[in-house]
Amino acid sequence: MTSTRWLRRPQPRPAAAVRLFCLPHAGGSPGLYRSWAAFLPPDVELLAVRMPGREDRIDEPLPADLPALVAGLASALGPLLDRPWALFGHSMGAAVGHELALHMLRRGHRPPVRLFVSAREAPQFHHGGTVHLRDDDALCAELARLGGTSAELLALPEVRALVLPAVRGDYRLIETYPARPRGFLPCPVTAFVGTGDEELTTEEAQGWDAWTDGGFDLLAFPGGHFYLSEQPAAVVAAVVERLRS
Repeated sequence: MTSTRWLRRPQPRPAAAVRLFCLPHAGGSPGLYRSWAAFLPPDVELLAVRMPGREDRIDEPLPADLPALVAGLASALGPLLDRPWALFGHSMGAAVGHELALHMLRRGHRPPVRLFVSAREAPQFHHGGTVHLRDDDALCAELARLGGTSAELLALPEVRALVLPAVRGDYRLIETYPARPRGFLPCPVTAFVGTGDEELTTEEAQGWDAWTDGGFDLLAFPGGHFYLSEQPAAVVAAVVERLRS
């Protein structure tokens, strides 16, 4: 099934009232959300998105662009939207989640109950970039700077061979993304930021307010770009509180 390629369920909860789909950062995997299931209540089921080009999808090529990625992901999620659902996307995953929510609305699906955008500027502040064009050493230096991957691991040739193709491919998708979403969301949007994240300003995060008619709030956590890895219980508690509201 398409959904089994795209999604992982750390703790299946077939009777859950809400499905929470979580999207990773550039080069990321479902492992970013591995610990979350233990902090979620029984009525929320976590489904972590697994992109092509990594883990057991390592032989699958990445789509040509971000809209094509969204279309493929939408085909996996469609059958699972038979109950209330929400999206949480970190960094690149926030842009993917936003486009995915709009994509589903255009195809007649119910809107998500909430979109969570983490460590990502609003579309009108899209940065673009050329990281995907850098050589392997410079790409590894950027990953180490952001804090998502240890420099010691990135020094190992076998790790580079496994990790860098997906990282480079994801950076290509997000850096060449035109950032021209069509439409506004009727659901609330919550932006999560790390207070020490040098990649994002408060204005850029606050800008997500312009993309919803359903209400907006901004929540800051101690930490940098990967603040959520340092305090998963607190982040999940904030997610659940907003799902309850």
